[in-house]
Amino acid sequence: MASPDSDSVPDPAPLSLKNDNVKPMNSKIAGPSESRQELLSRIQNLKQDLQSWRSKLDTQFTTYSDELSELKKSLNVEVEQLRSEFQELRTTLQQQQEDVAASLRNLGLQDASEEAKSAGGPNSQD
Repeated sequence: MASPDSDSVPDPAPLSLKNDNVKPMNSKIAGPSESRQELLSRIQNLKQDLQSWRSKLDTQFTTYSDELSELKKSLNVEVEQLRSEFQELRTTLQQQQEDVAASLRNLGLQDASEEAKSAGGPNSQD
């Protein structure tokens, strides 16, 4: 008789455990599907944000690239102008140096010829 009592007691306990397990499973099943939808929504939003960010980055890159190209062109023009001006200055300086050298030679020749006349005069009298 003790065995029939012990048999009847364990049966209700597992049934109640199964009912308890079923209820949380239903809520657990509902939870992941909702969280899955939330995750999918977040992923979609992140994809859209990434696409927007890439688009903005491409636009900025294009803008900066165009600005750099324009700056490079204007810088090259200024460099060429400076080269031309320096070449003109170099030519002018060389011309002035040649003029000064010629003037010094002329003065030197005149001085030398005057010295030669002065020095040659007494020598020719001897």
